[in-house]
Amino acid sequence: MSDLLFSIVIACHNQQDFVRECVHSALSQGHPSKEVIVVDDASKDDTADVLRTFGDSIILATLSVNGGVCAARNHGVSLAKGEYIVFLDGDDVLMPWALDVYSLLVKAHHPKLILGRSAMCYGEIPLVTETATPREIRIVEYPDFLSKDRPWVYNTSSLVVERAAFNATDGWTAEIFYQDIQDLLNKMGVAGNTILVLAPDTVWYRMHTTNASWKVPAFIKGIYILLERAKAGLYPGGRQDKTRRFSWFGGLIFYWMKEALRAGHYRDGLTLLVSKGWMILLATVRRAAAWMIGRQPVEVIRLEQDEAAEPLIAVRS
Repeated sequence: MSDLLFSIVIACHNQQDFVRECVHSALSQGHPSKEVIVVDDASKDDTADVLRTFGDSIILATLSVNGGVCAARNHGVSLAKGEYIVFLDGDDVLMPWALDVYSLLVKAHHPKLILGRSAMCYGEIPLVTETATPREIRIVEYPDFLSKDRPWVYNTSSLVVERAAFNATDGWTAEIFYQDIQDLLNKMGVAGNTILVLAPDTVWYRMHTTNASWKVPAFIKGIYILLERAKAGLYPGGRQDKTRRFSWFGGLIFYWMKEALRAGHYRDGLTLLVSKGWMILLATVRRAAAWMIGRQPVEVIRLEQDEAAEPLIAVRS
């Protein structure tokens, strides 16, 4: 067990316009047991200069060769001492209470994974004074990730991982960028208890013109890569988890099929539907079964402010 609870790992590349606000949001977290690690993946703009202004308040690693965001995140984790890794991309921003929420969940549940909740932001990040402090936490606990029966908005900045469980997977796959988080979560699919946060939001996910999420064909290609990895047995769980895994893939395929058709990539979308439609059917059956049998219950943790102690304290579960 580490004496340090959280290591916030920020990976960035050519994000001079966003990274100052990102790092500031990490340093401003009220939770005392944290470190902030920033990996500059060989930026060619002024990102490194911006990061140096933070001095010794951050652990800064400046890479000389651009190896990609997954390799940069792995490098950040290699420097980490915290029990839990909080991943944060250089263009996103943590909510002021993020670590306080995560800390309460760690103390109560000791999860392997926390799936935080993100709010989309177009343009400027709203001021803290305009954002209401949460009065409750709403979560669902699952025995593992593949048991999840509710949707989640996939982005790296909402992911908190126990460091030991992360290291057991060999980390992010450096060769995968599109569908990178889906690959990691498949590696951790049966790692242990997983917390899905339904409220409050813990991250501002910034939407801008260079977001990778606009590149629909690349993400569809990434799905085929993940399926090949599953077929090759590169994800743990074995045959007993095959149905759960492929029903999860069905949800992923359905989402990107819709995105392809919406963006006018009709051939990509229809090819995905025809070749992998059976997984969509499997996902539909599983979702219908969850509705009929009943999904995992929601746990509500009521919160109060206590200026003499932690900013957020749980008063009843």
